[in-house]
Amino acid sequence: MSQVHIVDSHCHLDFPDFDDERAEVVARAVAAGVSRMVTICTRLRQEPQVRAIAEAHAAVFYAAGTHPMNAADEPMATLDALIALNEHPKCVGIGETGLDYHYTAESKPQQIESLGIHIEAARQTGLPLIIHARDADEDMARILTDAYAQGPYTCVMHCFSSSAELAQAALDLGFYLSMSGIATFKKSQKLRDIFAKAPVDRILTETDSPYLAPTPFRGKRNEPAYTVHTAEVGAEVFGMSYAEFAAQTSANFDRLFSKAAHA
Repeated sequence: MSQVHIVDSHCHLDFPDFDDERAEVVARAVAAGVSRMVTICTRLRQEPQVRAIAEAHAAVFYAAGTHPMNAADEPMATLDALIALNEHPKCVGIGETGLDYHYTAESKPQQIESLGIHIEAARQTGLPLIIHARDADEDMARILTDAYAQGPYTCVMHCFSSSAELAQAALDLGFYLSMSGIATFKKSQKLRDIFAKAPVDRILTETDSPYLAPTPFRGKRNEPAYTVHTAEVGAEVFGMSYAEFAAQTSANFDRLFSKAAHA
């Protein structure tokens, strides 16, 4: 499978889990056929470190924003700061941003404000918005839809594991759903069924590493090389060969993350 190229559209290579072997982790991914990775900055003040990782590795790109779970602890992102990210050739997305009412429902006002700023930055730069959504489906669908009516933007629902209703709302706006290791878990049949109903040209693959390692590595540290295992399950979900699914999701990535495609 090493000759077949796949993309890890969302990982966190700056996290301390990788401090001892970051270069080796990237090399293992490339050897497994993961030809491109997008490492995600979740606190804007850490953007220089995340940018440096992308600059150090040809296969790595990056995106930056304020994660919703950090929205109350970090300075509110400014539109100017987010737009300025687009000046760097390897910054290919805005976020991750979004809503998380599972652990941080008390910061809902700050999360909604932050999300609105990120949406406007995505609209003005043309970079795709990267959305984290957990236990906030109704607000998420409403905010994304209302914002789209004010002016179009592109978006991926990263690590999608929400309801069929939110999936449909996102797809109706032309957005993408990203498949993570969660889709490989034995108890995730309902999620696989949601993916199966989506157009295959709107699907991305990711690890969200170091979290959510796919079967057969569940419970261990995840890394971009394991994108292959999620993609194998994705291929089964869509009734495709691994090579076909890898090619399709890579083309989808190029379409959404067009800056990375032309780097």
